[in-house]
Amino acid sequence: MTFRTLPLLIVATLGLACLPTAARAAAPSSSDASLPQAPPQGVPADRMKDTLASYQQWLERVDQRNAVAGLATAVVADNKVVFEDTIGYADASTREPVTPETVFRLASLSKAFATALTGVLVDDGKLSWDTKLAAVLPFFKLKNDSAAQQATVRDILGQRLGLPKNTYDNLLEENLSYEELARRLDEVTLTCDVGQCYGYQNIAFSLIGDVVYAQTGDFFTRQVDKNIFFPLGMKTASYGREGLEASKSWARPHRPSSNGWIPFEPKEAYYRVAPAAGVNASLKDMEQWLIAQMGGRPDVLPSALLTTLHAPEISTPIEMHSAPWRRARLEDASYALGWRVFDYEGETMIFHAGAVEGYRTMIGFLPKYHVGLVMMWNSADPLPAGLLPMVFDSLLGLPHVDWAGIESDAPAAAPAKGKVRRKGKSATTARNGKT
Repeated sequence: MTFRTLPLLIVATLGLACLPTAARAAAPSSSDASLPQAPPQGVPADRMKDTLASYQQWLERVDQRNAVAGLATAVVADNKVVFEDTIGYADASTREPVTPETVFRLASLSKAFATALTGVLVDDGKLSWDTKLAAVLPFFKLKNDSAAQQATVRDILGQRLGLPKNTYDNLLEENLSYEELARRLDEVTLTCDVGQCYGYQNIAFSLIGDVVYAQTGDFFTRQVDKNIFFPLGMKTASYGREGLEASKSWARPHRPSSNGWIPFEPKEAYYRVAPAAGVNASLKDMEQWLIAQMGGRPDVLPSALLTTLHAPEISTPIEMHSAPWRRARLEDASYALGWRVFDYEGETMIFHAGAVEGYRTMIGFLPKYHVGLVMMWNSADPLPAGLLPMVFDSLLGLPHVDWAGIESDAPAAAPAKGKVRRKGKSATTARNGKT
């Protein structure tokens, strides 16, 4: 069953795609040439309409191929939701459908909430981007004592602490606690000096939760709820497995089988690193998040803060080669503060993806054009990931490429026994929190 809760006609009727945006734009730093230097401009209305019509067709193909158990997605332009769509099941065993209010695990999209909260607290004078970790966390040590004394909040949130990528994630997946692993960082040989190279982290990134507690006397998750979720109207957003399962509608993770999609219990491991991977949210929540990140809620996330959050911190050339669309479209890649910054055929794209077992998520936007997209699905097949560059190619008027591989005439699988619409399709297993 497919639900389309925001008709495409609304775009043409209300003219949302071409409203002026300059007044709500985040002012870029004049010292950072990689950020857009001109005021945002809307995507032409006819191109927006054609893009969303195509996106709807692509989603129908995904649905027909049973490439996901369930999926929720939206496009936001000029602080308005111009497209909203859901397909499939929150729970295939009961045929509960995905709706815009269905809550998904966000995985690594959680990192941007941690950096946004940090920025709010910096603006409130509670800490600084340059606060030294060793000064506020007595347990914090690295194998190099000098490096430990030098490391700052900016270094952990900008993924430039100098540790090997995904340090101790394997042990987290083996159910060792975050507290133990954070205190064992001094056993790991650094790959470079602090601030000098990229190394994606979940354990070390989550030190920001300890910093927030040390500087405010309040728990990290409560601070996010108070400063981000509540003021943005993210009514179904939460942290942790308990928060997920307490939701009125929540997407179960699914595995493929010969009888269709099979739900299973959410895994706990990456909920233990809440700042890095602990957020749950619905499509309705993420629409508000996109609006705020594109400058539409300066009362919560001021433009100067957004400029800081989206400014590149460290070069990440490896990210230009991890998928066909990246090899073809990206000319540069960096990590900012909880966000990736891509040069996408000459345009700045702010982006992040996430994966924990049974869930995948993607979010991206073009600051210059004030348009963005979010996708969440509750199964591991990576196929929908190719839809994001297809949408942005269309918005930018670039040549069409079927990055998702959905336009071939491959025959559909036979319906699974006992299912109305679902057709079996194999899926690969995503590693937890590695994106």
